This record gives sequence, structure tokens and C-alpha cells, in this order.
Amino acid sequence: MSESRVPSPGRYRPGEAPSGPTWLRDHSELGICVLLAALGAFVLVDALLISTDFAQRGPVGPKTMPIVVGSGLLVVSALLVVDVLRGGRGESEIGEDVDLSVPADWKTVLLLAGAFLANAALINVLGFLVSGVILFWGSAYALGSRAFNRDPLIAAVLTVLTYVVFNYLLGVSLPGIPLLGV
Repeated sequence: MSESRVPSPGRYRPGEAPSGPTWLRDHSELGICVLLAALGAFVLVDALLISTDFAQRGPVGPKTMPIVVGSGLLVVSALLVVDVLRGGRGESEIGEDVDLSVPADWKTVLLLAGAFLANAALINVLGFLVSGVILFWGSAYALGSRAFNRDPLIAAVLTVLTYVVFNYLLGVSLPGIPLLGV
């Protein structure tokens, strides 16, 4: 009794040649392998170019850890290539509920980018306290909040808290209000 088995996604029957785009889609994890290998090569080359003086370094010089990390990245990349080519696949997380058939929400992305760019453009002109309110309020609006009486107040409180934490607790000065120094 011979049953015709349907191959699972990413698997092919013996003697069946996979097509180009389908094979690449089924082995998309190889992109991570390339990224890891490139990062490992970059770290190794950068580590080997570190100039050291014998008197400056101890028994373990400044090149040691970058060489270990770069070599580790290359080894992990090679092991991942072997796993992917043998049929290993990354599994989605249990809580992942992304529907890949739904197109991207470009309106939200553009509104968030606009709020961020407005903050970057206005921070030196209006100061952090004003541009921060625009950033927080614009982000809340872009993500769907329409509480026009509550959102500006929350944005103002978040901006003032952020300003106080950075200026007074961390010692990182943010531009205040432009007329503050007058």
C-alpha cells in the first residue's frame, strides 16, 4: 500500500528541483547567517587593526575579547547555515499574532515618523519641553488615542518627568525653553 505523501512547506520530494524564489523563501534564515558572518568578519578585522604597545597591554591585550566575539559570531553563523540547510526552521513565538496577509499600516508609520522628525527639528528652536510634548502627543495620536483632553496633559507630564530625570538626576542637559536664559 503506497501512500502519496505531500511534502511539508520547505520540503521537496526526492528528485524534485526547488525553484529559485521558493527555495529562498523557505530558507530565509540564511539572511541572518549572512548578517552574522558579516558582523563577525567586521569585528575580527577591526580587532586586528587595534594598535597596541607591548608596555601598554597586560597578559590579555585589548584585541583578545573582540577576537573571541568575532570568532564566536563566525562559528554561530556557520552552525546556523548547517542547521538551515538540513531543514531547521525558526519557530514563531507563542504570543506572536502577526497576520502576514494584512498589509502594513503606513499611515501609523508615517505619523510616528512625522512626530519624531518634528521633535528633532524643533528641539533646538522651541526647546525640549515643547518639542517633547509634540513627540509624546503625536505618538499617542499616531497609535490611535483620540482623548484630546487627556493626551496633551499626559504628554506634558511625561516631558517634564523626562526633562527632570535627564537634567537633574543623570546630568545630561537638554535644551529647555529658549527664553529661559533671558
